[in-house]
Amino acid sequence: MRKDILHLRAPGNWINDPNGFIYYKGRYHLFYQYFPYAPVWGTMHWGHAVSDDLVHWEHLGIALFPTKAYDQNGVFSGSAVEKDGRLYLYYSAVRYLEVDDENIHVACENHFETSQAMIMSEDGYHFDNWKDKRKIIPVIRDRENGDATHTRDPKVWKDGEYYYMVLGSTYEEQTGRVLFFRSHDGTEWEYVNQCRSEQFGRILECPDLFAIDGRHVFVGSPMYVEGGGIQYPHHAKCGLVDYDASSCTMRLAEEMCLVDYGMDLYAPQTNIDRDGRRVMIAWMRMPKAVEEPGEKPWNGIMCLPRVVEVEDGHIFFRVHPEADRCFTREFFGNVSEFRKAGGKMPYRLKTTLEEGQRLDIGGYFLWVEDGTLKADRSRVYTGDEEGPVISRTPKTGDRCELDIFVDANLIETFVNGGQYVMSHIVYGLGDYVDGLVEHVYAYTACRETV
Repeated sequence: MRKDILHLRAPGNWINDPNGFIYYKGRYHLFYQYFPYAPVWGTMHWGHAVSDDLVHWEHLGIALFPTKAYDQNGVFSGSAVEKDGRLYLYYSAVRYLEVDDENIHVACENHFETSQAMIMSEDGYHFDNWKDKRKIIPVIRDRENGDATHTRDPKVWKDGEYYYMVLGSTYEEQTGRVLFFRSHDGTEWEYVNQCRSEQFGRILECPDLFAIDGRHVFVGSPMYVEGGGIQYPHHAKCGLVDYDASSCTMRLAEEMCLVDYGMDLYAPQTNIDRDGRRVMIAWMRMPKAVEEPGEKPWNGIMCLPRVVEVEDGHIFFRVHPEADRCFTREFFGNVSEFRKAGGKMPYRLKTTLEEGQRLDIGGYFLWVEDGTLKADRSRVYTGDEEGPVISRTPKTGDRCELDIFVDANLIETFVNGGQYVMSHIVYGLGDYVDGLVEHVYAYTACRETV
């Protein structure tokens, strides 16, 4: 199977949301939404990859696939927990009520229903899709408690004597909401509470709730967000919340903000790394497939791992130490020479931009204007005329410290130590850099790849 460096990408065909992200028995496991037949969205499976360091990934093939009446049209997104040494995967199970006769992988007019299911593995590598699946939350028919169609993406964790689950949902497809469930054993679940908010768009996907240094952070992906100059209607957002576990009561403590200001990142999922840090990985949306000689066309890539921290009431997304230490060899010379020597290896730029200065990374432009960092990818982005080509961060001041990771199809810019991040899908990136670059770092294989 293929191996990836820094960014896990589709092993041919299509991937989207990260699922079941967990550090389990000494290795990182990352599952993902996978359509193995074409580089387009279709009937969802779970692909599976493992890593020793969150940087070098090995694809293991398909872990979960439809086998039951309740999941016959898709094993949708979910999460993982460890219990008694076993790995438990929770997912949303989809059954179409009306199928397109010309494309069985698409439901007509959103006529489908969703339940929640689980599967257990003794070792995290072997999954019996026929014997070990179990439906745990049936389709919700009571509209006050959920939605029969749009209730999905279970995120499960253990806190004290209980297991907790949050689900993304909607109220009448007008207001997004989070549903809370609780369980003694991780198998039998009861509905407890919900939180509705206009900040959750019309439908909420991929909810995630966790504590950092005594503060609770909520991350989710609201759909059909309107206003604010946003060009794509679906975005990953985050915010501090007030949360009471005893009653599963959650209240947004502030206006939610974007997880990433490049507008491509979606469906983030977090978990704890081997050293106890809260780490996030997310899907980067691509408007068209990448076609390379000798490889299957592929569509979908994950961002590099980011450590989530709260500092002075602000949520930071910082470069993970494992990614940081893989760029230890400073390169002196021009980037085109390095690219010739290193092939497709990613590289890293560290620099400072001040008001009026501009950096050109092979046709991708960064500059500071009116106290904000702006990016223009119009020269290296094709396939989606309606997608954003110019992005900006909130106000940062007239000077930005930038840490930029450059890969063939993804550029990630960390601003002021993760105060903001702006990540962009790119195509046809040139092999040159023009601007005030202080340091260029080449990828170094600090440990053997898996």
